[in-house]
Amino acid sequence: MSAPDPVRIGIVSISDRASSGTYEDKGLPSLKEWLGRALKNPIEFEARLIPDETARISATLIELVDAGCSLVLTTGGTGPALRDVTPEATLAVAHKEMPGFGEQMRQISLRFVPTAILSRQVAVIRDQSLIINLPGQPKSIAETLEGLKDANGTQIVPGIFAAVPYCIDLIGGPYLETDDTVCKAFRPKSAIRAAR
Repeated sequence: MSAPDPVRIGIVSISDRASSGTYEDKGLPSLKEWLGRALKNPIEFEARLIPDETARISATLIELVDAGCSLVLTTGGTGPALRDVTPEATLAVAHKEMPGFGEQMRQISLRFVPTAILSRQVAVIRDQSLIINLPGQPKSIAETLEGLKDANGTQIVPGIFAAVPYCIDLIGGPYLETDDTVCKAFRPKSAIRAAR
């Protein structure tokens, strides 16, 4: 059987305070840790820690797409506060919107806090890259990616990452293989690659 395709993933933590060194960034380590557990593919990370500035965020997303990142995940800047501009900066570089991702993230988070309706995460496609805004808290990042499981480990609510590999197939990216114990990717039978 051949090895999984290598993948380049952009991870962007958006925070005025973390980027200025006022406090330690927890977003990038959380994303690396979760993706490292969830994917069987060899991953090359392109990590960025930037302030909440629309033009800077948009430029960073374009840079990561142009660098060949099939998937770009952002964390932070998705609330209603004045400096929260990540969704606007993401939509500004979009070729297509993928509203289901944001809808599902809010559904998951609403199981924990009523303020989840204040989150404004979006997902978009630019060229052959999927860009997804994630929440800012490490616990929320894992919950939205992985979904909710009961005490026996049975999935109650699917996480958004279950749909990511097939989406990347459809836009011409590498074939992502997941560790089913973390997050089982869903593909139609016709899209499942036979073991080689």
